[in-house]
Amino acid sequence: MKKALFVGWDRAVADVYSNDTVAKLKDLLEFETDHVISEQELDEYSTELKRADYLFSTWGMMCLSAEQIKEYIPNVKAVFYAAGTVQKFARPFLEQGIEVYSAWAANAVPVAEYTFAQIMLGSKGYFHKLHRQQSGSSWDNRDSGYFNGNYGLTVGIIGAGMIGKQVISRLKTLDRCRIMVFDPFLPDETADVLGVEKTDLKTIFSTCSVISNHLADNEQTKNMLNREHFSLMKPGSVFINTGRGAQVVEDDLIEALEKVPTRVALLDVTMPEPPEADSKLYTLENVFLTPHIAGSQGAEVHRMAEYMYEECRLLENNQPTHYSVSLKMLETMA
Repeated sequence: MKKALFVGWDRAVADVYSNDTVAKLKDLLEFETDHVISEQELDEYSTELKRADYLFSTWGMMCLSAEQIKEYIPNVKAVFYAAGTVQKFARPFLEQGIEVYSAWAANAVPVAEYTFAQIMLGSKGYFHKLHRQQSGSSWDNRDSGYFNGNYGLTVGIIGAGMIGKQVISRLKTLDRCRIMVFDPFLPDETADVLGVEKTDLKTIFSTCSVISNHLADNEQTKNMLNREHFSLMKPGSVFINTGRGAQVVEDDLIEALEKVPTRVALLDVTMPEPPEADSKLYTLENVFLTPHIAGSQGAEVHRMAEYMYEECRLLENNQPTHYSVSLKMLETMA
């Protein structure tokens, strides 16, 4: 039986790995200690670490150098990360030939659900009218010519990675929904299978009633969405950001929202988080902020640990796994 350990932040591990998942892992593997080993405890638990074949973690995974990996965990064959992005820690492990598995697909589920719900409400004019109804300044249920509802809706998806694809899948349940996608890495044949139209950012912003950002978070996407895009948004259109705030030039977005107040921004992420105290994002009536809640919350985090248990079970039974990460993937993934 392979030997395994939990590493990282003890509170995060306790939150993410439910009792049921831990019990299943212990049926599959031998855990020499129930203690979650932190980066500050490498020397104290050096014996257990040297015997470990697998590491299980989540948010707060220790970031080790190649030298530390060789010294403290020379026998580790795989890291199972019950959370999304592995960018902060994965490279030294992969370069040492250690498999890394991520639950990015599990974390994509609630983000896709959240985004789909916002698209449904945004295309009905819900956010445009919310403040006015609450203040008593208006009680107009007519669409003002801007809102077509969800029949024949045109949606723009920026980034067709795991989350973008899940949003697309949900949008396909709508009648006659036209889905336009910007993603330079999406092969034409995959776009055909998804039933989407590949296009450029300017076309998406000038054409779509709802635009949702799911770009990977890296240097190449920083400030990618700016004035030349936001200025093209149609009256009554909605911009949703559950990606990262760094991908948006917020001053340019604010300018576009001020110029055309019927435009709406639904921002679950900003740069910085939270916005600066004097940011207009707090005061504009056509901006709706949420504190980075689209991802896994509450019991949803248990799904991530279940995905990692399943990956380990498949690995142990010499079956194909689904969510391994490669060095090449680090170039484009979130």
